[in-house]
Amino acid sequence: MATSTSWAQDVITCDLCDKPTQQFCNSCQVNLCETCVKKHRDEFKSLPHDIVPFLERKIQLVFPECREHTGQRCELNCKKCKSPVCVKCIASGPHKGHDVEELTETHEKKIRKIKSDTEELKARIIPKYQNEDHKIGNAISKTKSKIEDLGKKSKKLRKLWHQEVDNIFDKIESLSQSLGEENLYALQGYHHKIRDLISEMNTIVKQNEKLSISNNLLEVTKYHSRINEYQDFPEHVDLKFPFIDSNIDKGKELTIEIRGYRVILKEMSQPSLSTDVFHLTTGIGELMDKVRVIATIPTTFNSLDGVACVGEAEAWIYGDNKTITRIDLHGAVKDTVTTTCLHGPYDISVTRGRELIYSDYSSNTVNIVRDGKTETLITPPREWSSWRLSCTKSRDILVHVYKGSGPQRKNKIIRYQGQNIKEEICNDGQGNLIFKDGGYSLYMSENNNGDVCVSDVNAETVVVVDKTGRVRFRYDGTPARRENSFDPRGIVTDALNQIIVTDINNHCLHILDQNGHFLRCIDDCGLKDSWELSVDSEWRLWVGSLTSGEIKVIEYLQNM
Repeated sequence: MATSTSWAQDVITCDLCDKPTQQFCNSCQVNLCETCVKKHRDEFKSLPHDIVPFLERKIQLVFPECREHTGQRCELNCKKCKSPVCVKCIASGPHKGHDVEELTETHEKKIRKIKSDTEELKARIIPKYQNEDHKIGNAISKTKSKIEDLGKKSKKLRKLWHQEVDNIFDKIESLSQSLGEENLYALQGYHHKIRDLISEMNTIVKQNEKLSISNNLLEVTKYHSRINEYQDFPEHVDLKFPFIDSNIDKGKELTIEIRGYRVILKEMSQPSLSTDVFHLTTGIGELMDKVRVIATIPTTFNSLDGVACVGEAEAWIYGDNKTITRIDLHGAVKDTVTTTCLHGPYDISVTRGRELIYSDYSSNTVNIVRDGKTETLITPPREWSSWRLSCTKSRDILVHVYKGSGPQRKNKIIRYQGQNIKEEICNDGQGNLIFKDGGYSLYMSENNNGDVCVSDVNAETVVVVDKTGRVRFRYDGTPARRENSFDPRGIVTDALNQIIVTDINNHCLHILDQNGHFLRCIDDCGLKDSWELSVDSEWRLWVGSLTSGEIKVIEYLQNM
């Protein structure tokens, strides 16, 4: 209704044109000029209209037109169907025998609920969220301070160590940054969620305040309360701060430790030598003489196609259907995501912020799951299709893309930063393809030193490419001296830059150092048809069997 805030000074205009108002339809609560009276009647021919001079108008509720009976206005509300109805609907129409109440009574109840919800949001819930927002801000500041302290202490200790052990501090800083950022990303994600909810509730308050004074009975009747959605906060994050512990006995021993990674530099005097000898040992990273299976997790999948760890004791898995499931170390289901993929996902991975991403063959997209909702994150270049995925520590996403089919299919890896292409890995700069043509996928993992480690299944080889795109080395499984030919699949890297890859032909894992030197095989854990591989934040391997759908969780590094 076009009205003015000052009746004495401004002219009230017709709702259908800009002419001054002269008439008023009490039935529809519409301002009309003399010219538009006929237009208004013609537009709603089936309804009765009470046209009166504007000064004799009556402010009243507007009853909606019945959808079933032309010319009838709805004066009742069907409780069973939750919709406005007219008298004929109740007497002989589709709502015959249903329990009804006056629409005016329904309107009054809704208005009371709108006002009650609005007051509760303003007086109690929004202040509660604002207080939580303040607490999260303080926690983020403290987290940043702790991360900064870790870095400062690491740099101070580094000066006391000999230049020959610089690579140890590279690992220390990588771990402290990684562990600290896990807390920071989790807090920031929670912070964004709280702020989004505050914004959402403020929008509801504005809508409710407008609706609470509305004369439009149909709009008010449609109101649904969402107050229960905001009663409790989202699930809080569980912070686990890392710490650096060190002992310095000058001239005798230096030790440094962070989250199970321990290094000792010890002076050992030997009578037969004129100089002292320094002996260096490291903690986590020492391969156990006998690895240990700490859990065997059965799944419901006949074919287990993917495993992606989340934190220290959970992983997302998928198989021969459209569902991606998050399980814990005991096999208990913690969450599920039902995709829109026609034949299930092509691959899954987890970002540094612990968000699930998956590739969808049917839509040729890489999607991300946020707050239970799926969003398109990446669409590959034209003529290329996405397949395998790997999230990096630098928050980039590596995507194996291909075009063509069969033995002639072209393969390459694209590094995405957000939705933007940052790098393409496909040739060695001299016109030679890095990856062999063929119909099998590429499995990827980025090492701590920036190398991209790839299982090129078509070539039955592990290929490692450095930051510049240069091929550093290829590993064909020969040093392991296995009975069958090397057939690599899942690949990961650990805290010490070691490369671990599954070998489905020989039912084992190969472990290499960062320069491609073979260290050992893990072949005594019953790893039949070992296919998928992931590593959790405690540096334990989650190995999935393609045929049995079983997952084995393996400890292979010992702490000193």
